[in-house]
Amino acid sequence: MIPTPDPVRPGQESVWSYPRPARAEPVASHVVIHHRGLHVADTRAAIRVIETSHPPSYYIPRADIRAGVLRPAPGRSFCEWKGEAVYWDVVVGDEILSRVGWSYPRPTGPFAALRDHVAFYATPFDRCAVDGETVTPQPGGFYGGWITSQVAGPFKGAPGSTWW
Repeated sequence: MIPTPDPVRPGQESVWSYPRPARAEPVASHVVIHHRGLHVADTRAAIRVIETSHPPSYYIPRADIRAGVLRPAPGRSFCEWKGEAVYWDVVVGDEILSRVGWSYPRPTGPFAALRDHVAFYATPFDRCAVDGETVTPQPGGFYGGWITSQVAGPFKGAPGSTWW
């Protein structure tokens, strides 16, 4: 059963107006990730992926991710639209955040812009922000969307949303 979309306030967009299949689009938003006093990533050249019922996922150019923090992680997965994903650990000092990032080394044609970009789950980091606003991680732990005040839900990943 598809839920009733939340009311959309001025300046917001509803995740229920996002497309399916998903779409990748460049954004000029200022996207940052901080952890343990370190700027892990800082960009104004992110690509966001939007999909019905999901808050955006932000893919950050490798060039805008701090050198030396990414380490290949085991495992792969497959997205019906983007292709095969690989995973990344983030290493900050002696702390290893396991499988907190993912990327598509050979994305499908419509998602070619994602090559050389990495997306991150927001949960493990001290702070992830879009245009200065600290994000809330998409619920459920499986999806990697970032919720800000600019998007209205409800969002897939919450209990009971499996079949949306």
